[in-house]
Amino acid sequence: MFEHIVLLKLKPEVTAEVQEEAVKRVYGFKGEIPGIVDLSAGINVTEETEHAQGFSLGIRVTFEDQQTCRDYAVHPLHQSFLQSIGTFVDGIVVVDYTVNA
Repeated sequence: MFEHIVLLKLKPEVTAEVQEEAVKRVYGFKGEIPGIVDLSAGINVTEETEHAQGFSLGIRVTFEDQQTCRDYAVHPLHQSFLQSIGTFVDGIVVVDYTVNA
């Protein structure tokens, strides 16, 4: 298994509706993009505001392996999502790792 974690810092003027639509679109990946085993996405509701650093959306996608993550990166559905959210993004953090269980 291979984990892909993304944290998005959205511009302050981005509405809750835009954030909710982004989360909904991410959930639409499952069953449409090959190699996805599991995924979750959501709006940051942490009470640890001193550590949030302005990141407002979290996405976690579990893939079969690293190659399926690479394939996802160029998949048209993912690329369309990137195009739609790109103008709203002020910062991004990506962490990828192999799950050794």
